[in-house]
Amino acid sequence: MIKRTVNKHELMTGFISSLLFFLLTAAGFGMAMIAIPPAGPNCLGDCMSYPYSDILMYYPRDYLWMYVIFFQLLAFLVFVIAAHFTASENRKIFSFIAVSLALISVTVLLADYFIQFSVVPISMVNGETEGIPLLTQYNGHGIFIVLEELGYILMSLVFLSLSAIYTGKTRIEKILRRIYIIPFACILPAFIYYSLKYGIDRDYRFEVAAITANWLVSIAAGILSSLYYHKEIKKSDIDPALKQD
Repeated sequence: MIKRTVNKHELMTGFISSLLFFLLTAAGFGMAMIAIPPAGPNCLGDCMSYPYSDILMYYPRDYLWMYVIFFQLLAFLVFVIAAHFTASENRKIFSFIAVSLALISVTVLLADYFIQFSVVPISMVNGETEGIPLLTQYNGHGIFIVLEELGYILMSLVFLSLSAIYTGKTRIEKILRRIYIIPFACILPAFIYYSLKYGIDRDYRFEVAAITANWLVSIAAGILSSLYYHKEIKKSDIDPALKQD
């Protein structure tokens, strides 16, 4: 992918952000898996329903993963920016599109998670329950789920844009180019399927599919990109033309 003289700081930023992106995604994914919402279509028993008055029974367990993903999203943004700076000149239009979409996606998701863990629990503690059913993560057609859907649709478009910047023949670049297409390729048919089957009452079915596709690719991309940047850093140590400060 890198076809120009690259500042070594750009490579190091890409390497570090890739590692953080991988580690934080894996940690957040693992924590989210043990915090399955006790509501909605996948709830097997003792389920919450409107007006979700038992929220505090599941605090903080069901909220801890959001703190991790909050920082994962910041790492994701730096990860995409590093990809832009290290992209070849004739592919920067695609990396710039990725950065632009990432800014929107991250803003939507950061606001969504910050509101969820900063507003909902304390409001319930203080008995300020008006409006909470629309905000809580347990409401399958509430604001939280819808903003997650939007954020992760945009994230899939970020990955799709990034797939266009890899033109090299190395094995890592070929794999990255292919896996970056996966989220959008999964999300689009999933959205169509759930919309046709359930109409506007998708609940959190599509949201789960969108998150899973993006997070699995994020883990793989973080690992592969860190290997890619590490290889380029080693090249820069050998080639004086790449040593720019």
